[in-house]
Amino acid sequence: MTAKAEGKYKKQSGGRGQFGVAWLRLEPRETGAGFEFANEIVGGSIPSKFIPAVEKGVLERMGRGVLAGFPVVDVLVALYDGKVHAVDSSEMAFKMAGSLGFKEAAANAKPVLLEPFYSITVRVPGEFLGDVMSDISSRRGKIRETGQEGRYQVVKAQVPLAELYMYSTHLRSITGGRGYCEQEFSHYEQAPPDVQAKVVAEAGQPAEVE
Repeated sequence: MTAKAEGKYKKQSGGRGQFGVAWLRLEPRETGAGFEFANEIVGGSIPSKFIPAVEKGVLERMGRGVLAGFPVVDVLVALYDGKVHAVDSSEMAFKMAGSLGFKEAAANAKPVLLEPFYSITVRVPGEFLGDVMSDISSRRGKIRETGQEGRYQVVKAQVPLAELYMYSTHLRSITGGRGYCEQEFSHYEQAPPDVQAKVVAEAGQPAEVE
């Protein structure tokens, strides 16, 4: 969901201080679309020389993550307003403002965890086809295609990486050593609520997964 927040960094410790305010709007993008930064400042509320610092702060915070420590992806961040101090503003202050603003806005946006899916191609003798397909389904896998290549039955599916731990060993076990598998990364998908809650809990953060 779209969310807005103010990132404000103000520090006074004797001598010159630090001051920067950046208002950010976050909008989700389609999976795989990546990051986009939009400068929507009008009227010079933030001097142009400080705009790159805001973006840098945003990117650094995205890399550290806001949910269970995982990087944030596929988001548009628009800088649409801010405040500057004639003396105390600096690149560092606006970098901090960008980081703080992104953290706050991302929390308001109710972020979700994505998990990697892998495409797998399994080749097994026909008598093991049913067992293999049932096993893939039990791993939250999505069977995309079945067919035959010579004396082997072929199953093509997409499975969450979290469910593929020791899969090749398990496949050999249920096929008497006669089945084999190829795997390659496919894409990311939103993890189910129970999986998200578990990951967040293991990271020591409160779970707010809907």
